[in-house]
Amino acid sequence: MPQSEALQKIISNMETVIVGKREVIEYALITLLSDGHLLLEDVPGVGKTTLGKALAQSIQCSFARIQFTPDTLPGDVTGMSIYQMQTGEFRFVPGVVMNDILLADEINRTSPKTQASLLEAMEERQITVDGRSMPLPALFMVIATQNPVEQLGTYRLPEAQLDRFMMKISMGYPAKEREETDIVRRALNGEAVKQLAPVTSRESILAMKKEIQDITVHDDIMNYAVEIARNTRKSRYLTLGASPRAAIALVRAARSRAYLEGRSFTTPEDVAALAQPVLLHRLILSAQARLEGKKEKDVLQEAMRAAKVPVL
Repeated sequence: MPQSEALQKIISNMETVIVGKREVIEYALITLLSDGHLLLEDVPGVGKTTLGKALAQSIQCSFARIQFTPDTLPGDVTGMSIYQMQTGEFRFVPGVVMNDILLADEINRTSPKTQASLLEAMEERQITVDGRSMPLPALFMVIATQNPVEQLGTYRLPEAQLDRFMMKISMGYPAKEREETDIVRRALNGEAVKQLAPVTSRESILAMKKEIQDITVHDDIMNYAVEIARNTRKSRYLTLGASPRAAIALVRAARSRAYLEGRSFTTPEDVAALAQPVLLHRLILSAQARLEGKKEKDVLQEAMRAAKVPVL
């Protein structure tokens, strides 16, 4: 089966449970293909957890979900060594990160110490327990969710950890009434996500990741992404702009978008289309910007307008 056809099958499969959110599904797939991690921030009940489950179940891979609470420990995430009285030895019990896709539900409800336990896993794709480093699965991806409404009993993700997420997106409410009615109808027939069957394999996704490395990225495309990132750092409306890591993430995502659309080369449109989900959560407004009513989106659009769009 051609790889582009396999990707379309994944999208179609997920659309059976994620109604009217094709763009969101594509963002999730692009993140997976780019070796990135995804942060879903939205109000309760719009399908954040369902999106993560649907992506994992559409691929024949290992999957784990952890519900973060204030008393969740780092060992619950990474694993821990447990003493065996029968043998007198310590045995390592793997944590939830030892899976291809990890759904970290309500990540802002757990303590900073437990949040930090994901940092090494997300960046280095390995964990260290009792001085012993262990690699994570090649397909490893974190899909984290958080609720921006409730603040009591939550711990805001620090900028260092936000920067580890390739994209931060929102689901949003259904755009049309008939879409919401369709969601209710499907829910009455049972939890549709449990009925999803895999439409591709883990090995197929890993093969796609290798093929993506052959997608042509012209130097002008790289310069375009870098210029956008640099323009955010020059803005007087930001105390923190996009880092070089952000520019790398933007180019990687653009390359995966080209692959998703069946092209062998990236375009400026790939970069422009992904600038917001890749860069917005990395920007911090200055006091002056808040006084003037500026939003991160406004500043990013200014940075994009100031960048020279390459003509290929």
